[in-house]
Amino acid sequence: MNDARFVPVAVVVGLVVLLGVGAWLLARTPGSLVNEAPPRLGATLSPSDAIVTITVERGESAREIGEKLEQAGVIESARLFRVLTDLMGLGDELEAGIYEFQPGETALIAVRRISGGITASRGVTIREGLRLEEIADVLEEEGIVSADAFLLALEDEHAASFLEQLPPDAGLEGFLFPATYRFSLTVSAREVVQRLLGAFDQRYREEIEPRLRPDGLSLHEIVVLASIIEREAQVAEERPVIASVFVNRLARGIPLQADPTVQYALGNDPASVQQYGYWKRELSNADLESTSPYNTYAHSGLPPGPIANPGLDSILAALEPADTNYLYFVARPGGCHSFAETLEEHNRNVRETNPPEC
Repeated sequence: MNDARFVPVAVVVGLVVLLGVGAWLLARTPGSLVNEAPPRLGATLSPSDAIVTITVERGESAREIGEKLEQAGVIESARLFRVLTDLMGLGDELEAGIYEFQPGETALIAVRRISGGITASRGVTIREGLRLEEIADVLEEEGIVSADAFLLALEDEHAASFLEQLPPDAGLEGFLFPATYRFSLTVSAREVVQRLLGAFDQRYREEIEPRLRPDGLSLHEIVVLASIIEREAQVAEERPVIASVFVNRLARGIPLQADPTVQYALGNDPASVQQYGYWKRELSNADLESTSPYNTYAHSGLPPGPIANPGLDSILAALEPADTNYLYFVARPGGCHSFAETLEEHNRNVRETNPPEC
């Protein structure tokens, strides 16, 4: 046999041997497709809703991880787990982390999850219009991080392109973007804050910055206005109209007289929060006479900072308000509002005993 013919023959023989060894390993391994009847194409999950948490330490071998999975009842065979990692060329290069499984997963699912670093996570939805303390409470309730740790992490240094556009003394209220997030079980409070800021930063670069005008409101002022719109608007279509009312008032030097700004000020008083929550529904005359700089009944112009964390729609409404002459609005049944250009018209809307529903 000459050399030219010997090489392909050797390759074929090697492949046959390799396939034979792989077949023998699978056949000798409990839980494989070969020795099961009928074949199991997916996971035979436990009928319970039990979740098994497995921690993979850095440097653990496929053998050690497989044994840990088998002992916990996640997979049937640690041997099959190890064989699959070899056949897939993964060796012992598996990602450390905390993983969640249901009892009865296939070894293949376990291999894919751990090799891909698909660690356990928790989901949380941050609704539009929440203030920092409310976000902190939600994160703690969902088991992401403690409320205290989150509020403390707000004081850390963070990276985002929009931060350099803010006043030096500005906080992060208003710039934690409302959305649904998933966080790993080991996430830190600082990482949570950075993630929320990063989400805002993406919208800033894509949607907000291109709409900012050199002769218009600054980014900080836009978010302050948007936060008030977010707390006032209950009907999505009214956001640009409500924005126009506040913009028209600002232009004429008329106080905004927005109840949510007073509610925000009251929300800084622990005694008020304990009795009424963060957003006191019925404001008294004494509340409206508060000397807080956030009281837009007592002070003209925008308050010193955002009163909540607005969604993108409210921010866009602040950037592009409707073209109206409205200076007033009053709530109607169903959450929408009646708008007016004059005080006389507004007073009629207020006095209306049976206003139309939305």
